[in-house]
Amino acid sequence: MTQPLKAVRVSEHVYWVGAIDWAIRDFHGYSTEQGTTYNAYLILGDKVTLVDTVKPAFVDELMSRISSVIEPSRIDYIISNHSEMDHSGSLPAVVDRVRPERVFASPMGVKALADHFQLNAPVASVKDGESMSLGNLSVGFTETRMVHWPDSMFSFLLDDGVLFSNDAFGMHLATSQRFDDEVSGWEYQAAKYYANILMPLSLVIAKTLAKVEALKLPIKVIAPDHGFIWRKDLETIVSLYSRWSAQKRNTSAVVAYDTMWGSTATMATAISEGLSSEGVRNKLMPLKGCNRSEVITELLEAGAVVVGAPTMNNNIFPPMADLLTYLKGLKPRNLIGAAFGSYGWSGEAVGQIREYLSAAGVEMPLEGLKVKFVPREQDLADCFQMGSSLARILKEAAAIDLSAPAATTREAPIPR
Repeated sequence: MTQPLKAVRVSEHVYWVGAIDWAIRDFHGYSTEQGTTYNAYLILGDKVTLVDTVKPAFVDELMSRISSVIEPSRIDYIISNHSEMDHSGSLPAVVDRVRPERVFASPMGVKALADHFQLNAPVASVKDGESMSLGNLSVGFTETRMVHWPDSMFSFLLDDGVLFSNDAFGMHLATSQRFDDEVSGWEYQAAKYYANILMPLSLVIAKTLAKVEALKLPIKVIAPDHGFIWRKDLETIVSLYSRWSAQKRNTSAVVAYDTMWGSTATMATAISEGLSSEGVRNKLMPLKGCNRSEVITELLEAGAVVVGAPTMNNNIFPPMADLLTYLKGLKPRNLIGAAFGSYGWSGEAVGQIREYLSAAGVEMPLEGLKVKFVPREQDLADCFQMGSSLARILKEAAAIDLSAPAATTREAPIPR
């Protein structure tokens, strides 16, 4: 027997009917140490409408929450804002159970759903700027291509002022509370979500924010597909997205490294000391203790990345190759960087790190630094000098006097 679960009222006509995934710890390589939610929403109009679904394993949870409000067979329409499987995976099962009149998606969404499934319901496209009547209510649609898939779109329930924003303004955070004014300490998870999913799309996101602002929608609630629902402090998350999409960097640095026998770690510490000697805040991130998604989160608003690894079998140490491949795909902007590492015979890793960083768009103002076996006193002095030199370049590039008062809130580093 399915456990009875309750829907949560969002507005006069909208209920949250999603699922909470407390156990997930990896979301396609992104560490989700606090789980996540898969949000779906029920609009009680004359034409009852379900907005998005959930991962397949959670379909019974979705149906139970719907059943706490109405008989699921009363659902007339389903809107698919985004066809990724965490939102559409249970769509075939839901369609088979409720037999809706129609499924609606963006033009690209119609194609994506056809590539994913053979649905037992007609699928209709809704274009950018179109609206749809639910009888007594009206839903409008805005295409948000590449935020973060080509099929992505926002839906807006004009009558209640609810913006269904699919993957925008969300985060991977499992919580029994549904609204922003009930949850604290969410800032890091919001930054992590943006850095690891949306950062390469920052130019598109900036344009999308401007596009939605120009529509002058009377938004009272932002209802994303992950995390909690924004009903009180909408301006904060929109302001953060505006800041992050601008990719303006502060004068902080990340030193990411891995080590076999401790030599590269020793070098990393000396480089960190050199950065600190010039007043540049920095964070050492050994890959043995940090997931790659955590490194990327710290880079969201950093100005420099220093990467170190030993050479193994004439190649970069494999865990660092993983991070750099990931970094290359996320395309951070306005970063400067440097490479270092220890080696025993050939020492190819430092050159390979430089190639990865350059391919990721990182400016490389310094030569790489490599040390044979265990670093000696002069080697560590060179590491310190690398750190201090990079710090001076970073400060000059940012044109910021670190002796000035602390940065304003909008310029502050990622809140922890």
